[in-house]
Amino acid sequence: MPVCRPLFAVRLASFILTAAGAAYAFLGCGGAQAAELPAKTLVYCSDASPAGFDPAQYTTSVEFSAAAYTIYNRLVEFEHGGTQVEPGLAQSWEISDDGRVYTFHLRHGVRFHSTAYFKPTRDFDADDVVLTFERMRDPNNALRLAYPVAFPYFNDLGLAKNLAKVEKLDPYTVRMTLNTVSAPFLSELAMPFASILSAEYAEALMHTGKAADLNRYPIGTGPFVFHSYEKDATIRYDGNPDYWKSGVVRVSKLVFQITPDPAVREQKLKDNECQVMNYPRPADIAALSQDPNLQMPHQVGFNLGFLAYNTTHKPLDNVDVRRALDMAIDKPAIVKSVYQGAGQAAVGPMPPTQWPYDAALKDAPYDPVQAKALLAKAGYPDGFELTLWAMPVQRPYNPNARLMAEMIQADWAKIGVRAQITTYEWGEYVKRAHAGEHDAMLIGFTGDNGDPDNWLGVLLGCAAVHGSNFSKWCYKPFDDLIVKARETNQIAERTKLYLQAQDIFKQQVPFTPIAHSTVYQPLRKNVAGFKIDPFGPTQFWGVGLK
Repeated sequence: MPVCRPLFAVRLASFILTAAGAAYAFLGCGGAQAAELPAKTLVYCSDASPAGFDPAQYTTSVEFSAAAYTIYNRLVEFEHGGTQVEPGLAQSWEISDDGRVYTFHLRHGVRFHSTAYFKPTRDFDADDVVLTFERMRDPNNALRLAYPVAFPYFNDLGLAKNLAKVEKLDPYTVRMTLNTVSAPFLSELAMPFASILSAEYAEALMHTGKAADLNRYPIGTGPFVFHSYEKDATIRYDGNPDYWKSGVVRVSKLVFQITPDPAVREQKLKDNECQVMNYPRPADIAALSQDPNLQMPHQVGFNLGFLAYNTTHKPLDNVDVRRALDMAIDKPAIVKSVYQGAGQAAVGPMPPTQWPYDAALKDAPYDPVQAKALLAKAGYPDGFELTLWAMPVQRPYNPNARLMAEMIQADWAKIGVRAQITTYEWGEYVKRAHAGEHDAMLIGFTGDNGDPDNWLGVLLGCAAVHGSNFSKWCYKPFDDLIVKARETNQIAERTKLYLQAQDIFKQQVPFTPIAHSTVYQPLRKNVAGFKIDPFGPTQFWGVGLK
């Protein structure tokens, strides 16, 4: 079966509708015949246990790697290893003259996974798309009531308010209507939260009172079929012989061997106990690169590591306090010690490679004396106490959060701020942070879709204060700008608004940008077809063993 190819490309970095009623048409592909997969097992040494397998309720690459990009598909997908949108479960679509109505024509012959715990009786169709989005959109949706969870990305992106209707026009046609134009909408549909569920499976789970099993025993249409999960140990998958796109599944077995310690991951890679690992320690990159049995692709990361201030907690609600904490951090020393040549100091709320980035932004100077004076002005001449959360795991944007926290703790001590370093298991860390339990926390972000709204809206917008806006910062002058930018397709106007928003960010300091890191991906020499995902997850589409 031929691979689907776009008739023309849609580039995310410049995805702007330039003509009303633009139609995006692609060559269709039908369902695939069962393929005979190579009898090979690929083992991936991953860094953390996923909190679950329901992509709609999570925001980290741990769950996206383990679920969204192995088990599921979306209406549209990002080109593997790139940022271009291409057909997924929708083989073509049209956009209305006013830019608010999207009509998707679905692929025929796509099969849901057949497992020991569920045997589908029908192929993928419009009912599955409607269920997927209505569950997130409608508070009274039956699945949502049976299994009530949060949908942070759907809310962070403003879709809870903007997605007005999701309609089945016929078994293979779905229409989505927005309240207002959303320039990044199509690229947002390629993100993990929009992974398509099986309505038949959801109905079966609700019928037996086990709707929560959606998060433990997933069913999708993706290249790998979930087999089993032992927390903190292994996730096992079978290659999907019925996958609808040829050339994607190149092994019969895929195993995630969960290995939090990077030194242990590296040793397992050297011993060929795993063929792929993530997040090597910066100090080990040179030695790994020289190992004749390994390969080390790398690229500049589309990421940002930062220190978020919970602006709902006193005294962090005071902008002078946040400015003082920011000025007291010796950022060059942190970049040198923590990133060890594999990162560059960050200034703004998104990477310099993002198209409306303001290169004129400047950091406040490292100045403990002035920082102490600002604290006195804010009413804290003797400083104060706060908790400083440090991630328990390596992330692409922060290779050593504990060391970074210790350096920040020492810097703040010089101005009288007494920081107690706190941490939790990764899933608990994120859960508690979403709930706003932290004072200040180390966290970060890797872009999801190439649109600036994905940074400014998701990390700093009012709609995201219960999601990935870990600063809990809702500042109307800023929010008005990003909402207005989201609702226009004119790139010049969007750029103007985003430049203004970045200026407000630097004035208000809801978080301190620390660094952008280079992403290194150690592999065994016999791994073929691997591509670094610019958006962070580790994907195994098209990956095989020689």
